[in-house]
Amino acid sequence: MAEGAKPDAQLFQLLSDLLQQVESMSNQEEVELRAKIEALGLEVTKVPEQTPKQLDELEIAAELDKLSARLDNVDKMISSAMASDPEVKSLLSSTADIWMPVITASADERRGFVGTSGESSKEEQEKSEQ
Repeated sequence: MAEGAKPDAQLFQLLSDLLQQVESMSNQEEVELRAKIEALGLEVTKVPEQTPKQLDELEIAAELDKLSARLDNVDKMISSAMASDPEVKSLLSSTADIWMPVITASADERRGFVGTSGESSKEEQEKSEQ
């Protein structure tokens, strides 16, 4: 994986590679798991909408409740997977440097993740000119 690759791209490349390994070892296509990984990829790369209207406190509280419920669900799924399979725990621990930046990113950081592959920062351009 390239050092300059976006964290979300690295994560989903890793997941895709691992899924291919599982499929080749089991000689079975994991259609459901592949679909879940793709759906997660779409969800992760969504850029939060910038709403022109100001939210009132009740709307903010409702949105936070929705997000909290989603995070609780993800936490339960991860905890369950880790408890039932030591390999999952080991894999998550050894790849945390790839997936942690993706799930802990702020909205501004997430916007930076979803740039097209043709975009590059001034720093990258300067490095390539040297």
